[in-house]
Amino acid sequence: MSEYQMPPPNKVNSPQPGNGDEETIDLLELFYALLSKWKLLAAATVACALIAAIGVLFFVTPKYQASSTIYVISQKDSDINISDLQIGTALTDDYIQVFHMWEVQEKVISNLDLPYTYSQLDKMLSVTNASNTRMVEITVTSESAQEAADIANEYVTVVQDYIAKKMATDKISIMSTALVPTEPVSPNKTKSILLGALLGFVVSAGVVVVMTLLDDTYKTTEDIKKYTGLVTMAVIPLEKGDEPKHQRADKQIGLKLPGGKTL
Repeated sequence: MSEYQMPPPNKVNSPQPGNGDEETIDLLELFYALLSKWKLLAAATVACALIAAIGVLFFVTPKYQASSTIYVISQKDSDINISDLQIGTALTDDYIQVFHMWEVQEKVISNLDLPYTYSQLDKMLSVTNASNTRMVEITVTSESAQEAADIANEYVTVVQDYIAKKMATDKISIMSTALVPTEPVSPNKTKSILLGALLGFVVSAGVVVVMTLLDDTYKTTEDIKKYTGLVTMAVIPLEKGDEPKHQRADKQIGLKLPGGKTL
C-alpha cells in the first residue's frame, strides 16, 4: 500500500439544518420581510380598526346597568346587637334566593307592565353579596337605561314587601336606590377598536410570513452563496422591454440547486 494518500476532496461549506446562525438569519429575514411590507400591515390594521368601529357604533346594541342596594338585618327594636348581625349574615343567602322566585318576578312584570317572561327577566337580574357584609346589591342589565333603573328599584320594593309578609319580619332597609345610567356597560368601544386593529395586524403579518416561507426562489447572488455556498460568476442585467421580476418567476428554467431552492 502506498504511503502517499490523496487528500480528501474539498467540501462546500453550507449551513446545516438546525444551525443556530441559520435560525437567527431566518428570523432577521422575516423581520425585514415584514418591514418591507409595512404599508400593507398599516393598511390592514387601520381597515380592521375601522370595521370594528363601524360595527360597534352601528350594529351592536348598547346595554346599560343600574344597581340598588339593601341592608339585611334582623331586629325587633332600635338596638342592634351582635346576635342581630349574625342572623343578618345568615339570612343574606336566603334573601338572594327570594329575588329569583317566580312570585317576585311576576309582581315586578305586572307592576311595570314589562314585555318579558320570568326567565328573560331573571337573566337580566344579578344579585350579589360583598364578602363579610350584610349588603346585597341588585343589578339589572337592559338595552334601556331608564328601564334598567326602574326594574332594579321595583325589585327592591317588591322583595321588601314580600319578605315582610312571608317571613313575618321587619322590612329590609334600602341603602341605595338605582339611578338612570348615562353610559353603557357594553360594548366597550375602545377595547373593540383596539382588538380589531390587533387582529388586522396579526392576520396581515401572518400572511406576509407564510408567503416569505413558501417563496423558494433566489432573489440575489447573496442568496445563492448563502444557501448553496456557490459563487455567482456573472449576472445578466435586464434590458428595456424585458419581463418584470414577478412575471419571470413563473418562467424559471427549473434548475434545482442545493438547499431546495430553484434557479
